[in-house]
Amino acid sequence: MTEDTIWAFVADAPRQASDIGGRMLPPRWGYLNQLWQPLWDTLNIATLGTLIGVIIAIPVAFLAAGNTTPSRHFVRPLALLIIVTSRSINSLIWALLLVAIIGPGLLAGIVAIGLRSIGFVAKLLYEAIEEIDENQVEAVRATGASRVQVIDYAIIPQILPAFWGISVFRWDINIRESTILGLVGAGGLGLQLQSSLSTLAWNQVTVIFLVILATVVVSEWVSAKVRRAVL
Repeated sequence: MTEDTIWAFVADAPRQASDIGGRMLPPRWGYLNQLWQPLWDTLNIATLGTLIGVIIAIPVAFLAAGNTTPSRHFVRPLALLIIVTSRSINSLIWALLLVAIIGPGLLAGIVAIGLRSIGFVAKLLYEAIEEIDENQVEAVRATGASRVQVIDYAIIPQILPAFWGISVFRWDINIRESTILGLVGAGGLGLQLQSSLSTLAWNQVTVIFLVILATVVVSEWVSAKVRRAVL
């Protein structure tokens, strides 16, 4: 509550909510046929964005981990800065910036999801790298293996289950985040939601909400199944 609060609006809120709720029912099921392409776009935004984020996060994680970084005084702080920057800016804000830079559309959404994913994946992955069993590393190093071979044979096998779990978990999160990026012009279901809200088509909004709910439920089920399989 602030001095700018308009109490007449607050008092009228229950009536307005009831009115909008009434307009949302029954759902306009015929509108469902117009949502398959936006739904496919949303899945592509989440999947391709996650892929981009994971690809970039892997080297960043190795540079940030204290036991694999080539320089604790320069490279590691730089990698940690990248992680913090990525995690500090929400996907919606990334999308707003990218829509202004490269224009509206799926590309802005994909890059926004990718930039947001880098910090999440890299942080959890570098923590997994720092928690590996160093005895295995020393055993491989004692054979005269190079730095690359040590990573390949001693570190990667230990972090691989965590890597897949982190990646799938991030994809699950990105499914949810990508559904609203269209509100700022980044494509997907959010674009349809914005259009329906702007035209006060509340029965269409209901259908969009149900599609988003079903998509999130399925993605969580898939994520849980994959993580149980790899961990």
